[in-house]
Amino acid sequence: MSEQPYRVWDLPVRLFHWSLVILITISIYTGENGGFNEMDYHMLSGYAVLALILFRIFWGFLGSRHARFSDFFKPTEIAAYTSALFSREKDEPKPGHNPLGGLSVVAILLVLLIQASTGLFANDDIFLEGPLTHLVEDEMSDDLTTVHYYASRILYALIFLHLAAILYHQFIRKDRLLLPMITGKRKVNGALHDDARPTKEMAIAALVMAVCAALVFYLINEV
Repeated sequence: MSEQPYRVWDLPVRLFHWSLVILITISIYTGENGGFNEMDYHMLSGYAVLALILFRIFWGFLGSRHARFSDFFKPTEIAAYTSALFSREKDEPKPGHNPLGGLSVVAILLVLLIQASTGLFANDDIFLEGPLTHLVEDEMSDDLTTVHYYASRILYALIFLHLAAILYHQFIRKDRLLLPMITGKRKVNGALHDDARPTKEMAIAALVMAVCAALVFYLINEV
């Protein structure tokens, strides 16, 4: 059967993905380099990351087929997929995330949620502190700062594994994962039903993103 292009990733997922890449890059650079101006940008990027993560959680229930957690987060299938991954036989690629990829997505989202949330309560013992530091005792703020630090190290490891997996699939399995996250389309064997409703999706996504951004704005300015 001929390979036919199939819309896998909706536009909200793609915009989320590349926005998150940019923001994480900014957060890592500013967090590792320090400096007063850099930390201002670090905090702003952290607020934006938190809003994006909240959006992606909601979109995991409201988005198109392959954006939903129910489509790709299947822990019971991880063992079987892993055992078959390094076999010589090339299986037909799954249109969305494979079981390991789905686990990776959930892990990264969870660590980023912890990272961004603890940053709201963190301090540097000198002159910078998160916008919600006043809500907790100094000792608790210090503990959350420690969690914020170690969560960043876990995040680095997850990013490394994520990039390694992309390279493995790209060059070893000949299963190209990067281009579909740009175009939204992927080639699979046979015809598949495309349940895309771009106009409706973007309207819902814009509303959800606005709610998430408003929630974060409220947290950092009003609480």
